[in-house]
This record gives sequence, structure tokens and C-alpha cells, in this order.
Amino acid sequence: MNFSLSNEHQMAQKMVRDFVRREIAPVIKEHDRKQKPIPFALKRMGELGILGICFPVRYGGQGMDYISWGLACEELEAVDTSLRVAMSVHTGLCSMSLFQWGTEEQKQKFLVPLAKGEKIGCGAFTEPGMGSDVAAMTTSAKLDGDHYILNGEKMWISLASKADLALVTVKTNPSARKATDGLSSFIVDLHSDGVKTGDLHGKLGVRAGATGWISFTDVKVPVANRIGREGEGFKITMSGFDHGRYTVASGATGIIRVALEASVNYAKTRKTFGKPIAEHQLIQEKIAKMSQDYEIARLLYLQVGWLKNEGKRPTRETSFAKKFATEASFSAANEAIQIHGAYGFSDEYDVERYLRNSKGAMIYEGSSEIQTLIQAGYALGERTDKPLRCELPAYDEAFWQG
Repeated sequence: MNFSLSNEHQMAQKMVRDFVRREIAPVIKEHDRKQKPIPFALKRMGELGILGICFPVRYGGQGMDYISWGLACEELEAVDTSLRVAMSVHTGLCSMSLFQWGTEEQKQKFLVPLAKGEKIGCGAFTEPGMGSDVAAMTTSAKLDGDHYILNGEKMWISLASKADLALVTVKTNPSARKATDGLSSFIVDLHSDGVKTGDLHGKLGVRAGATGWISFTDVKVPVANRIGREGEGFKITMSGFDHGRYTVASGATGIIRVALEASVNYAKTRKTFGKPIAEHQLIQEKIAKMSQDYEIARLLYLQVGWLKNEGKRPTRETSFAKKFATEASFSAANEAIQIHGAYGFSDEYDVERYLRNSKGAMIYEGSSEIQTLIQAGYALGERTDKPLRCELPAYDEAFWQG
């Protein structure tokens, strides 16, 4: 096994790190306090190719692999979670689902502008009262000639008010014997008649990110905008979650890293009882745990990226990475506040923002409890990965960069 990063990986990592440190870090605290997104962030991420980092050049991407995508997410969340969330919903849920399940015509029409950052996408699955039970959604679509008519509401949708397009999963066959067989997925133009969006405020964390709702009232969606076949919506949604959870895991790893860095820096300068607190064993124990967790989380998400590159479906491994990294990031941020003492309890230091931001990742895109059930299913032999009609393409350098 070779655990070293290629020159291309290091270039991608450095490009994203330089961007967030130079352009985002100086203003993020202000926008977090105001609970407003940084107005230029998405545009700059598009211009720099970050939003399309892992797609082939022929589809508007940068021709890099899936590991580069994970590295980018780690660097983005190391400055603020709101930037990584964009990679989750725009790149993971929306664009990657198009790449995996869309026709060539759909990729040229929708994926190319998404990968270039000319349009912003999101994934619209969660509904009021639905939570993790995807099959319980009530938003519906009825076929009417060459269009479907959509009605319903989606809630807790990241980038809802900022996106141009949404990958929306709805119920098309309410009488299906198995509820999950009655779902279908569509690309919906959010500027269409009958679509309304709005923002949610008062969140605990990710305050510089746009989170909101989308309502559909007799929205006409062309049949040509259906992704996959009718009845494949559940499979498309679940494969999209695999991609989104990969970004969550790699992003949470970034929080562990910066919580560790902040703790080390503070512990070396803060003195109590006549010596730096870094010399106290209880502080060393906390720092050692953060260091260990960072290495484990990083290896877990890099494994997922490698499996994606190989064309293997890493649902189990993604679940491991997502659950471990998100819980470890919350623990690291919490301990960082403890090390900082009273200062950590204020927004003078970034560690309090790390804690607030880290909590959400244990809930969205499959809560820790859902990940536990997934992992138990595999361990007990009750869950297996059946072949999908459309598997995610393995990374091929000639195809991606040609």
C-alpha cells in the first residue's frame, strides 16, 4: 500500500488551502456572527474549479480524482463548515448523482454548468416530519403528457435559496407495494413557476451557510429531466448520500485538525502553576487523543476515496468514515474549548465555532444512529450491496483529463 499523496493531490490541497486562508479566513467570523453567507464564496469556488474538482474535463470538471475531492473538503471545513456543505450538496448530492445516473444529454445540459460553477445545485430530499425515513416523503409527481406535475415541500435544504437546480426525489407511485419502489428523482429548475424558496435562521452552527426550504405548487417538470427510470429514486438518493457522506467525513477530519492545531498553540503559550499547560499530563492526554483521531479519520476517508477511484461501491466504508470523523470532530472541538478555558467559551477564539459546526454533521446526511444501523446490518450479514444499474465510474486518467 502507498499512503503518500501524488503531486496532483498535493497541488489540489494547496490550491484550496491557499484560497480559504487568503479569502475566507479573514471574513468568516463576521459572517458567522451575522448568520449570513459570504457573498462571493460560491462564485470563487466555481472560478477556481473547486466545485467541479472531481469530474472529467469533458463535463466541465478539473479532471482530478475522488481523493482530490476529499482533500479539498478537508481544507474547506478547516476554515468553515459552510464551504464544505456546498461541496456536499452541490457536488455530492446533485452533480455526482447526475454523473452516475444521468444520460449523456443530461450531463451536457446540467452537469457541465454545475461542474464549471456557472449554476449552483442542491439536493432536496428531507421533508417536514420525515427525518431519516426517506420512504415516508409525501412530495409527489404525477405524469401529465410530456411533463410531471410536482407538489409538496422540502425542508432543511442547504443552498435552497442560492441554487439554480435541485435534484429532487418525490413519490411517483403511491400504490407501490414497497414504498421505496414508488420514488423517482428529477432535476428541477428552481426558477420555474410554482417554486418558492426561503431561508431558515437561528441555527446552532453552520451560520454562514444558507439552509432553507423549497415548496412546489403544480410545478411542471419535463420528462426529460427525470434522472434514471421511474421507481429508481430511492437508489439514486442512497447513492447520492454515499457521495455526500464522503464529503462530511473528509470535512469533519479538517475540524479535528484545526481543533488540534489551536489546542497545541494555546497550550504552549498559556501558563498555569508556573509552567505552560502543555506540560500538564491531562492536557497532553486530550491533545494525544485529537492527534490519534485525526490520523484515523484521515485514513478512513482516504480509503473511501481510493475505493471510489477503483470503481468499488464503499457504502460500508463511507458509513465508518462518516460516523467516526463526525463524532471525533465534536469531541476534538469540545476538548479544544476545555483547553482554552473561559476564552474557548467566547467567539474570540475559533474553537467555539468548531464545536457548533461539528454537531450538525452528526445529524445530517444520515445521523450517527443511522450509521450504526448500517454498520450492524453489514456485520450481521443482513445487508449486502446488490449491483446498481448505474455504478459510479472508476477514475481513469485518460478519460477524466481527455
